[in-house]
Amino acid sequence: MAEIHELSDILANQIAAGEVIERPASVVKELVENAIDANSQQIDILVEEAGVKSIRIIDDGDGIDADQVTKAFLRHATSKITSRNDLFRVHSLGFRGEALPSIASVADVVLETATAGAEQGKRVHYKGGELLEEIGTGARKGTDITVSDIFFNTPARLKYLKSQSTELAQIVDVINRLSLSYPEIGFRLSHNGNEVMRTAGNGNLQQVIAAIYGVQQARKMQAIQAEDNDFEVSGYISLPELTRASRSYISVLINGRYIKNYNLTKALIKGYGSKLMVGRFPIAVLQITMDPLLVDVNVHPQKHEVRLSKESQLMALIEQAVKDRFANENLIPNAYENYLGEEQNAAENDAAFIAQLNDASQPYVSSYAPESTPDHPVPMTPADYEKLADNFSVSDVTPVVVHNAEELQGTAVSEFANKYQDGADINPFDEGGTAMVAEQKSLDLTDDSIQAVDEHGQTFPKLDYIGQMHGTFLFAQSEEGLYLIDQHAAQERVKYEYYREEIGKVGLEMQKLLVPIVLNYPKIDILKIQSHEVELAQVGLHLEPFGDDAVIVREHPGWFEKGQEDTIREMVDWILRDGSLTVAQFRERTAIMMACKRSIKANWSMNDFEAKGLLDQLSHSENPYNCPHGRPVLVTFSTLDMQKMFKRIQDSHEPWIEYDNHPF
Repeated sequence: MAEIHELSDILANQIAAGEVIERPASVVKELVENAIDANSQQIDILVEEAGVKSIRIIDDGDGIDADQVTKAFLRHATSKITSRNDLFRVHSLGFRGEALPSIASVADVVLETATAGAEQGKRVHYKGGELLEEIGTGARKGTDITVSDIFFNTPARLKYLKSQSTELAQIVDVINRLSLSYPEIGFRLSHNGNEVMRTAGNGNLQQVIAAIYGVQQARKMQAIQAEDNDFEVSGYISLPELTRASRSYISVLINGRYIKNYNLTKALIKGYGSKLMVGRFPIAVLQITMDPLLVDVNVHPQKHEVRLSKESQLMALIEQAVKDRFANENLIPNAYENYLGEEQNAAENDAAFIAQLNDASQPYVSSYAPESTPDHPVPMTPADYEKLADNFSVSDVTPVVVHNAEELQGTAVSEFANKYQDGADINPFDEGGTAMVAEQKSLDLTDDSIQAVDEHGQTFPKLDYIGQMHGTFLFAQSEEGLYLIDQHAAQERVKYEYYREEIGKVGLEMQKLLVPIVLNYPKIDILKIQSHEVELAQVGLHLEPFGDDAVIVREHPGWFEKGQEDTIREMVDWILRDGSLTVAQFRERTAIMMACKRSIKANWSMNDFEAKGLLDQLSHSENPYNCPHGRPVLVTFSTLDMQKMFKRIQDSHEPWIEYDNHPF
């Protein structure tokens, strides 16, 4: 047996680097987190050749005392925890004391730092774990660290790095997550001298989202807020119409730390219910604040994985917060804005939204150039709007804007109705009455012709059926405009809610079969089916053993329709595939599957009576906006959209009749 000996510090650090430093993005993460812990307000990240050649991090934080700099490069040396109790109440991003020595052991590192009020700073140079230089310097307050020639002494690790574009994408992802975690800090990332991204550092999270995902996406993000005795959840989630093909656009932040937790992500998605399409995921930024005692971050050196106490309680809070946010939202997509007018309105919408963000965030400096030409108009800034407003005399009128049905009962609407209920004493031609009409009429807040309000407070338009196209789409109208309905999605939603309710009544009525159904399965599957007899019975399926490799079904729930052998097989297959499926999930999937199979398909002609009946049933649905798979049921063209498409209203919003006195 070989002699047992102690590894050298350099070799031990290189072993630790295998866990902490996987790629250039790991270096960026560790060093930027150190800068954040040092109370920095501005952090610049300058990388060359995707970080393989060099990474430079400059911050304006507290800096390191001159006599403490070399200690920072010792293994397990840290200023962030001192005792065992601190390990379970971690408030900082770093605490293990592994990052700097691990980086210095596999790269060339030069660090300059100084603290406030110090006569001079300190400059140190490490390469391959060895100290090459230590001198005083006149550095400014903060830290400037440069890491170059990463993995120069571990060529096997260098060989497995990906392309520059892939490595740069990893670095951008790290900075994106950190900027979402700390919107009050300004981040600037530059690659080969070209600026990749910049955040303002003014604390406006939605503005950071706009910088990362784009202005159009930020416009479709909705703020959420929820809390209980242990947790506080805030942030932004996207409307169901804005989705991505993977979960990577969901950022879960616990006490400022980006973490990966499947259960919390699952709770967020579950809160959307059937509003999301199958296989699609929202964009979300969830900021979760909790007592550090409830979270253990000392699970993995990279600290992405954490253990949570009361995780099920937090999951329920997130799920309910998402449900509540969309409870009263009108989720009918606007066809003109989303499909037809996207290119024409993009610049105008972007400019208005940027102006809104700038107005809410005064320290932000707009990136638009001040000069404008007819061919290349420049969006107006808040200052431009103020100058424009000075040229007009605006009376003290506050517009009344109604977003959902609940606001119809608000004080603003009531005051508006009372103010204009009697117009006898108002002169429509004086200065205060320019917006009045000759004949005043009281506002009826209960007019059914405006919008129907269901028992859940959601608004759904009162639709008048027009006709059918290609046996697939229905046309309807309301006072607001034209609606296109996918007949399959509409009936699928209606039947889903019917089956979901009927499945809950299981056991009240069972249908005996004249000819029992025999289902054959391998022996291993028969054993699994027997272990889930309770779950199957709770949805009305009683499977009896029938030999060694079969089960027999002698009855099924009364709400089953004829020819349901395939339905029973699919229900059993779910149990075989997802052994941990709960009764609630089992019933949910059963309702979705049966609704899809029993709904009318495309190219199916409907007469007027059937179509009107379907629209009436849809209007009474709990969620008439999406089918159970998340696809939209209907889209709308408002009257204004139609007028724009046919140029009855020009870009200046001047009606055509005023343009050339044409009566039509």
